[in-house]
Amino acid sequence: MQAGSCLCGSIRYQFDGEVTRIGLCHCAMCRKASGSAFAANAPVPRDQFRLLSGSELLKAYASSPGKKRWFCSNCGSPVYSESASYPELVRIRLGSLDQPVGRTPDYHYLLGAKADWDTTDDELPRFGD
Repeated sequence: MQAGSCLCGSIRYQFDGEVTRIGLCHCAMCRKASGSAFAANAPVPRDQFRLLSGSELLKAYASSPGKKRWFCSNCGSPVYSESASYPELVRIRLGSLDQPVGRTPDYHYLLGAKADWDTTDDELPRFGD
C-alpha cells in the first residue's frame, strides 16, 4: 500500500499495491502544472485508489478534452489526473507520495518538448518525440 497527500496535508489518499510504472512527461502542460521540468506520474487502477480526507478541497481543471487534473484548492498541490481515454486509471503525481517508491522511472514522454534548461540525458525509452 502507498499513501500520499497535498502539501498542506488536507487531502490524503492511499492505494493498494505498489507503483509499477513511472513516466516523466515533458510537455508544456505538464511543465506548467508541475512548475518544474517535467511531471512524474504513475498509473494506478482506479478501484485501488481511495481518498481518505479532503475531498471537499479537491478541484479539477480540464486541461484538454477528456482530461482532468485534480489539485488542492488550499495549497495548489497537484494530486492526480484522469483521462476519459483510460477510465480505469488515475495518474498519481509522484511528488505527492509520502514515501519514495523504490524504483526509477521507466520512460520519458515528449522529451522533444523539454524545457531548454532541462539537462535530462539518460538512456530511458522515449515516446512521443
